[in-house]
Amino acid sequence: MTSQSPVPGSVEAVWGHRSSSFAELLRGCAPYALPQAAPGAEQVHGTTIFAVRYRDGVLVAGDRRATMGNLIAQRDLRKLEPADHASCLAFAGTVGVGKEMVQLFQVELEHFEKIEHAELSFPAKVNRVSAMVRANLPQLELNLVATPLFAGWDRIRQQARIYTFDITGAPAEEKYYGGAGSGWFFARGALKKLHDPEMDRASVVRVALQALFDAADDDSATGGPDSVRAIYPTLALITEDGYEEVPADEITPHLPNLTV
Repeated sequence: MTSQSPVPGSVEAVWGHRSSSFAELLRGCAPYALPQAAPGAEQVHGTTIFAVRYRDGVLVAGDRRATMGNLIAQRDLRKLEPADHASCLAFAGTVGVGKEMVQLFQVELEHFEKIEHAELSFPAKVNRVSAMVRANLPQLELNLVATPLFAGWDRIRQQARIYTFDITGAPAEEKYYGGAGSGWFFARGALKKLHDPEMDRASVVRVALQALFDAADDDSATGGPDSVRAIYPTLALITEDGYEEVPADEITPHLPNLTV
């Protein structure tokens, strides 16, 4: 009598899964739950994201605007989230795909720790992000693309690290700063002039805000600080002590000093 493969989604398929990867579990048992967006309708897109190293670690920044064609679809979108206590994943591109990618990666890391009773190493985290981007390749023809940015603290090397990815998932480590999205090219110009690897916390926050301000000044898809609605860029610091978001009262004092 021949044995049959478990039916996808069945209890047998779930319990028979031996990998510590949650993404692989979904791919075998519930592929419909993987990041994807419906074709046909115009998609909401988000920019701009970047990460920059400073004296104590790395700062990850993202504006809050999402666009749909020539319309502003959302003014308060979060484009970065903590992946775990020591790393951050941000995205630019199709919002639906990007947000699901972030959520899947968060569960992926939590699932690994529960199964293996150990934290995934920093290089392994980079490989997992790369694999998720490659899994989205079939949707490239539909222009459903989300480009991630991964940054965090490498406990083995005892330093902050930044990785960017192309649309095929190929990772590239950035020495000082890296980013994605249409506004990133303008933000990079500001970082080239203002970045100093020995910056302290206050200085890197000011430099990041200036870079986002410059991006918003030249790129219509990037939203600048909105004092009227109290909507400010999302800034997160990752150091040896872990992930921490910069509060609004630490951002607003820098706004009057930003220059065009």
